[in-house]
Amino acid sequence: MTESDGLHTLDSTDLKILLELIRDPRVQIGELSELLGIARNTAQSRVRRLLRAGVLHDGGREIDLAAVGYDVVAFVTIEVTHRELDGVVGSLRLLPQVLEVHEISGRGDVWCRVVATDTHNLQSALRQILRIKGVIRTETVLALHTHIPYRTEPLISRLAQAAPGKAKIPRMDDLT
Repeated sequence: MTESDGLHTLDSTDLKILLELIRDPRVQIGELSELLGIARNTAQSRVRRLLRAGVLHDGGREIDLAAVGYDVVAFVTIEVTHRELDGVVGSLRLLPQVLEVHEISGRGDVWCRVVATDTHNLQSALRQILRIKGVIRTETVLALHTHIPYRTEPLISRLAQAAPGKAKIPRMDDLT
């Protein structure tokens, strides 16, 4: 990772480290250095710098996409020709900017979270989505700020507190 004009830029080694951490979040530093053909100390110091710079979170396994240049987040609701649903989902899987896809009820058929480097990059991604066979129309909402990021700790914490010996999955009535 280098610094230019106060901004951190990632070099190819940093990006390869991030890619390996995505592929195997439990990879050890020794394995990481072997996989990448770099010294163990280099791998360890690079991971530490990525953590300090805020690129990595949650013990070094969660990547801050804004820190690597993808700071525009959009939620796209897609209306789909139902017989083309599987093809649409398959095509969305091929777009690297699409982070997740959900089939939904209500208005629209598919919801996806998309990231971009800027609004022009987002527009390009949206055009790619609109070109997918079976997509009728889209509605896009931009995220301005994330107040609560994706989390699971409160749910697991509640389960752990409720049953010290054995976890019982709560019913919806129990959660309110």
